[in-house]
Amino acid sequence: MRIVSLIASATEIVWGLGYGDKLVARSHECDNPHDVTKLPAITTPKFTIDGNSLDIDRKVKAVVADGLAVYHVDPQALERLKPDLIVTQDQCEVCAVSLTDVERAVCQWAGAQAKIVSLKPDCLADIDRDIRKVAAAIGDDAAGERLAGRVRGRIDAVAEAIARLRRPRIAFIEWIAPMMSGGNWMPELIAAAGGENLFGEAGKHSGYMQFAELAAADPEVIIVAPCGFDIARTRAEMPLLEREPGWRELTAVRNGRVALADGNFYFNRPGPGVADTAEIIAEILHGPPIDYGYRGRGWMPYA
Repeated sequence: MRIVSLIASATEIVWGLGYGDKLVARSHECDNPHDVTKLPAITTPKFTIDGNSLDIDRKVKAVVADGLAVYHVDPQALERLKPDLIVTQDQCEVCAVSLTDVERAVCQWAGAQAKIVSLKPDCLADIDRDIRKVAAAIGDDAAGERLAGRVRGRIDAVAEAIARLRRPRIAFIEWIAPMMSGGNWMPELIAAAGGENLFGEAGKHSGYMQFAELAAADPEVIIVAPCGFDIARTRAEMPLLEREPGWRELTAVRNGRVALADGNFYFNRPGPGVADTAEIIAEILHGPPIDYGYRGRGWMPYA
């Protein structure tokens, strides 16, 4: 079987199922495990991602307003590769190549017989379902059962480890300007990690929020993990938050409980890595003895 994955989380699912050696191409954002970067990338963004959060937000909105997808998929590459299975998504047209783009590319590939599997993860149950869906498309339901079970087991283990600990009030910021809170699977992971989530609703897309709302809620802990940003890029964006009147008066800021996390690698990928996400959040919220070893690579305190 020849597999093309056009979303980073799907690449991680295929690898976790034990079929990484069947991958023949990836999206430009697929980078885990590192070996997949040796595969040809057959997607490209339709605009540069330089500038700050506000600049990127404006570019995305301009492209989408014109009825265009944010990324391009190369139909000629698909024709050369002749995959049996293409995995994409139709959950977010900003996060990865859309189902519409893939179908259009396949239509340009005369005589294409590839099966297209599209993932739509809105919550943890959907991620579990998508793991099994990819496994079924590969023809190995048992591998799907095993991988989904391991992911769920790790999240349950985190919930058990923090069960008797106090649940601090937390704001999870998924985009800085304009400010957005984390929705979809994030509220469930925060709950499993022992936090009281103040913004965002499980199963629903991330929503916009005003700084006044953040100030009124006055969280004890703030995690900043913008979609697609690593820790260094997030740190560079923090002046956009710091310039807000009242930022320094927030309880989380005064107590040094603002954490910057690697949103790109650990927080924005609805695949097996959500177990890592739960462990990172628990580590941030509770500290020792809750220590999974992510500090310095998955997250860092902001001071």
